[in-house]
Amino acid sequence: MNSKNAGKLLGLVLFCAQPVLSDVYKPEALTSGRADTSMHLQQGSNQTEAQKINEVIYKATGFGNTFMVVTDEGNVIVDTSLPTMAPLHKKLLTAVSDGPIHSIIITHGHGDHTGGVALWRQPDTKVIAQENAVEFLRYQKRLKRLFMLRNSAQFGFDQVEDLPSTSSQNSGADMVPNTLFDQQLNFTLGKQQFEILHTPAETHDALTLWMPQYKAAFVGDLFYRSFPNIYTLRGTKPRWALDYIASINRVLALEPELLLPSHGEPIVGNKNIRTAMLRYRDAIQYVHDQTVLGMNQGRDVYSLMREITLPPALDIGEAYGWVSWSVRGIYEGYMGWFDGEPVNMYAQSPQSIYKDLVKLSGGAGKVIDLAQQTLAAGDSVKALLLIEAALDAEPENQAVLAMRLEILTALRQASGNLNESGWLNHGIKQTKQILGD
Repeated sequence: MNSKNAGKLLGLVLFCAQPVLSDVYKPEALTSGRADTSMHLQQGSNQTEAQKINEVIYKATGFGNTFMVVTDEGNVIVDTSLPTMAPLHKKLLTAVSDGPIHSIIITHGHGDHTGGVALWRQPDTKVIAQENAVEFLRYQKRLKRLFMLRNSAQFGFDQVEDLPSTSSQNSGADMVPNTLFDQQLNFTLGKQQFEILHTPAETHDALTLWMPQYKAAFVGDLFYRSFPNIYTLRGTKPRWALDYIASINRVLALEPELLLPSHGEPIVGNKNIRTAMLRYRDAIQYVHDQTVLGMNQGRDVYSLMREITLPPALDIGEAYGWVSWSVRGIYEGYMGWFDGEPVNMYAQSPQSIYKDLVKLSGGAGKVIDLAQQTLAAGDSVKALLLIEAALDAEPENQAVLAMRLEILTALRQASGNLNESGWLNHGIKQTKQILGD
C-alpha cells in the first residue's frame, strides 16, 4: 500500500459546469424501450427515501448514485453524484444517519461522482482517490471550457456560470482528494473493513471499494447496463479496453455477492454477478480483438466501424456506449489519427472541397434532391453527409436547413442510444435556431 497526503483541500474541480436540468434533455432513446433509464440525468430526482441495501449500506439514486456506509465511528460516502443531485442525496442519506463523515471515496474523477464533495466534506473528512486523480483533475480543468460546451451539447443542459478563459495553465488546478494511494489502501472503521483497489477502466484513476465482510464491491463505472463508453462523444483521453478486462477480472476474483455500480441498481448473488460481468467483459474483449485483427489486415477504421458487431451471445446493448465508437477509439488509441492515406497528411480537410463538389453537381438544389432520395431509401446517414456538403456551400439556404432538420429528426426517432440522441437533439436545436423556429 502506498498512501500520501495531497495537501490542503483547495476546492472542487467538476467535470463540467454545474448543469441546470431542464425539459431540453429529452433523448428519444428514453422512450424507445431500448435504453436503461438509470443512464439519464434526471434519474432519481423523485426519490423520497434512501434505499436500504443491507444493514450498513444505503443508496441515493441518480445519474451517479451516492452510497453511504454507516458505522458507529462515523460514516463513509462512496461517490457524491452531480452538483444538482447532491443536496437531495445528502438529505436522503442523512435522514438514515447524521453521524460524522469519516471518509469520502471517489471511484473516479468525473463530475457525476465528485459533484457533491463540498457538501459532504467536513474538516476532518478524508477524501480518498487513486493517485492518478491528480493529473486527471488537472486535465479536466485544462480543457474546462471545451468540456463545458461538449457536455452542454451531449446532455442538453444550460450553463449557470460564465465560460472560463481559454488558458491552458494548470498550476492552480484545485484538488479534491487529500488521501491518495497507488494500488491498494485498507482501513477499518467501526468494525467495518474497507479495501480500496485500483481498477482502471473508464479513467486511469478508477477504483473499486471492497467490503469483505459483506462481499460487496462498489465498482463505479466499471460496469453498467450497456456496452461501455470506451469512447465518449464529448471527448476523452484514450480508454484502454484491456484495462476494463483486467479490472473486471480483479473484481470477479473476489467472488462478490453484492455488486454496487454507480449507475443503475445493485446485482445480488455471485452467480448473477458473474453472468453479467463475464458477458460484459467478453463483449469488450471481442470488440477489441476484432478491431486489432482488422488493423493488422490493413482495414480502414470506417470499414471496421460498420462491420464489427456483437454476436448475439455477447449483445449487452448499446444504450449508452456504442460499439462503432469504441472500435474507432481502440483503433486510434493504438495508432493515432493518421490512417496511412497520403491525402490525410495535410491540413486540408475533406470538407474543404464541398463547395466545389456542390457547384459541379449543379448547386444545392440538386444535392437536396439526392439527399431526399437517399433518405427515402433508408440511408439517413448518407443523406446527412450529402446535406452537410450543401450546407457548407450555402449555409443560409433555408431548403438545405429544412432538409437537415428532417434528416436529424429521422435519426433521432430511430435512436436507442442516449448519447447519440443527445447530440442529434443538439443538432436539431441549432438548425431550428438558424431557421428561426
